[in-house]
Amino acid sequence: MSPHSSTAPGTTASIAKAINAGLRSALEGDDHVLVMGEDVGPLGGVFRVTDGLQKDFGVHRVIDTPLGESGIVGAAVGLAYRGYRPVVEIQFDGFVYPAYDQIVSQVAKLHFRSGGLVKMPMVIRIPFGGGIGAVEHHSESPEAQFALTAGLKVVSPSTAHDAYWMIQQAIESDDPVVFMEPKRRYWDASEIGPEPHPLHASRVVRSGSDATLLAYGPMVRTCLESAEAATEDGLDLEVIDLRTLSPLDLEPVHESVRRTGRVIVVHEAARTLGLGAEIAARVQEECFHSLEAPVLRVTGYDLPYPPSRVEEEFLPDLDRVLDAVDRSMAF
Repeated sequence: MSPHSSTAPGTTASIAKAINAGLRSALEGDDHVLVMGEDVGPLGGVFRVTDGLQKDFGVHRVIDTPLGESGIVGAAVGLAYRGYRPVVEIQFDGFVYPAYDQIVSQVAKLHFRSGGLVKMPMVIRIPFGGGIGAVEHHSESPEAQFALTAGLKVVSPSTAHDAYWMIQQAIESDDPVVFMEPKRRYWDASEIGPEPHPLHASRVVRSGSDATLLAYGPMVRTCLESAEAATEDGLDLEVIDLRTLSPLDLEPVHESVRRTGRVIVVHEAARTLGLGAEIAARVQEECFHSLEAPVLRVTGYDLPYPPSRVEEEFLPDLDRVLDAVDRSMAF
């Protein structure tokens, strides 16, 4: 760990600081790792996630790019072709769409199109979700649009521990990884443990016996808070952090549902064709005879992300989660 960073396993850090430390570790460990994006240099990114990296690793390793997402990702494709491991920052979730053609048509397909001869070891970091009172195009939840694209891996950390380790695991992967960072949780602090969990594995973060709550990214904390509040009503809720959205690791989910018989999927993205719909279908296929109630979803609404002054009405919260739990238990 660099003397410029005090964030390391065994310490407590915010998610933003943990990602910074993970990037620093990757840059130190492999000269082929590059960080590139808008304002990632002296400014350290709008959320200061790359703070200090250009100063320590230089302008050829931490590259401030022009304001053009298609060009940023396109340049990263060429670098990955040549054996580099570029880490691309998309400044805000709503800015990724100019690069969507590059990501879907090139990044996701080159490994398959070449019969495995061409690897595409690149990470696309996207701060996503709402809760920060941002203006239009600065709060979106586009994760399902990447999860449905064959050839892409999609992950989302919810803790500093996962943020620190998962960014390094993603960089080490020879597959392209879309790394969804819950921007409203950037400042949530927790301890970074000494060992990583497997990159593409779900994890039970709270054990329970009455119902199963499934979430990822920003909604994991919401579900944990809901589970704690539910104890006042005598309910014991299990919470699973999915962590990986493609590929989905549902074995821990199936095992949990076979015990609890009830499951609620929580995500901020719109309801129709969101991750919750796919998860509900798979749980029904695998656990039909164990279910005591329909699989329920607590999600955002099927409309464009609203202005910041009313986003709290859009975001799933503790009350909406507990209402779904009550409906499930009453079925």
